[in-house]
Amino acid sequence: MTPAAPAYRRLSVEERRSQLLAAALTLFAHRAPEDVSLDDVAEAAGVSRPLVYRYFPGGKQQLYEAALRSAAEELQLCFDEPLHGPLLPRLSRALDRYLTFVDEHDTGFSALLQGGSVVETSRTTAIVDGVRRAAAQHIFSHLGVSSPGPRLRMTVRMWITAVEAASLIWLDEGKQPPVEELRDWLVEQFVAVLTVTAGRDPQTADLVGALAEDG
Repeated sequence: MTPAAPAYRRLSVEERRSQLLAAALTLFAHRAPEDVSLDDVAEAAGVSRPLVYRYFPGGKQQLYEAALRSAAEELQLCFDEPLHGPLLPRLSRALDRYLTFVDEHDTGFSALLQGGSVVETSRTTAIVDGVRRAAAQHIFSHLGVSSPGPRLRMTVRMWITAVEAASLIWLDEGKQPPVEELRDWLVEQFVAVLTVTAGRDPQTADLVGALAEDG
């Protein structure tokens, strides 16, 4: 007896949209946004170009921004770590997820953070800045600080910028040093910048003292 062919299942609107975004993100991960066309996305998703337009009538710009938001949500989740246990291991686990994302989306990550893309707009810039602000808020939560002062806010945001810069340099250097070494180095830098700020800011000094007891 010939086995019956599997029944065709029409995708829901959300499933189809997710499929198209996944295809776009895969392409943007390995090619600069301006080098990806709607035809490329349609081919990668196994659908027609008109179908892509049906879901993203604004064309490539709308699709890119939607894909960017999806990537931003994934990046923000990297710092979504339970608020218990020693702080530095929590930070290490968050960086593991962050650097895994960087590794898997290397070209797209570089294009995203370095800017200069022909599809870059104030909206895409705001999406990227939203990731930075969300990461900072997660870190303050892990530090147990609800009202960070200006020096602590600046220190944490400077470190986030350093993490981004280190990630870009790591990609440019052929993903060397090994990712585990990079992660540990970034954690050590976090402690170092907090320690420097502690000399000028009592709030940060209290946190550094708590970290020493935690370790």
